[in-house]
Amino acid sequence: MRLLIRGAAALAALAPALAHAGVPPPALPWWAWPILLFLTTFVLGIIAVLGGIGGGVLFVPIVGGFFPFHLDFVRGAGLLLALCGALASGPGLLRSGLASLRLAMPLALTGSAGGILGALVGLALPTRVVQASLGITVLLIVALMWWTRNSHGAGSHAADRWALALGLHGTFHDPAVSRDVDWYVHRTGWGLAAFFGIGMIGGLFGLGAGWANVPALNLLMGVPLKLAVGTSGLAISIINTSAAWIYMTKGALLPILHVPSILGVMLGARVGVRLLKRIHSSTAHRLIIAVLTLAGLRALAQGLGF
Repeated sequence: MRLLIRGAAALAALAPALAHAGVPPPALPWWAWPILLFLTTFVLGIIAVLGGIGGGVLFVPIVGGFFPFHLDFVRGAGLLLALCGALASGPGLLRSGLASLRLAMPLALTGSAGGILGALVGLALPTRVVQASLGITVLLIVALMWWTRNSHGAGSHAADRWALALGLHGTFHDPAVSRDVDWYVHRTGWGLAAFFGIGMIGGLFGLGAGWANVPALNLLMGVPLKLAVGTSGLAISIINTSAAWIYMTKGALLPILHVPSILGVMLGARVGVRLLKRIHSSTAHRLIIAVLTLAGLRALAQGLGF
């Protein structure tokens, strides 16, 4: 309770910063926005872990479209909260065997390079252009998720030479079916290239890197879906660190936005890890598709001036 009181006092002192950040006057009192952010990001943290997409892909279009904050600050916050959510869920995913550090590391390296480049480009573009492009990108993500909702790419295949050299194979236990699942990776070169592109788009729009990690791992590289979801969350913690650093050094940091969002998504991510063992990923995907469709249309309308 004492910590919450101190946090509220700090947020009250930071409220005047909204005027200097180009934020329009909010219809609600200033203290209502941190509370709404906390509740919203708590739910997003749960859904993000279940879907393996990272909180940023949900946070940026929703908060950028329905909350009174400048898009540059929202994009920076989206990367940070996706990073914190991944850090909160990562240890649990590793302990439960639902994520592979050996698989995540080489993919996260190329994704980090793309994230840095995307962040630099995104901060140099006009806000309206970024807003409209964000809406189009989110709607394309929805189409991708809808297309892959019933796909399972981890069929029988042989590991390629790169996968064998990097040791990208192993066994994990799936509690949902109560059996061990052997996994191998193929098309490793294409996977590395895909993660570079995913990281660049994530850094450009502040979406994090999880929005396409699961399809890339599952459909392109043949990783079992449950392991792809867990490894995606682990890779986000590495990729987003690089992109978020660019936003921080450029001054796109607003504590009244970041503090409640990060607290909410971290708590939600911990709940999501527990639920991941008990439910099928398709349940979360249906909810994510509905929410992202609304948020994408809202972002596109704002970018076009409607």
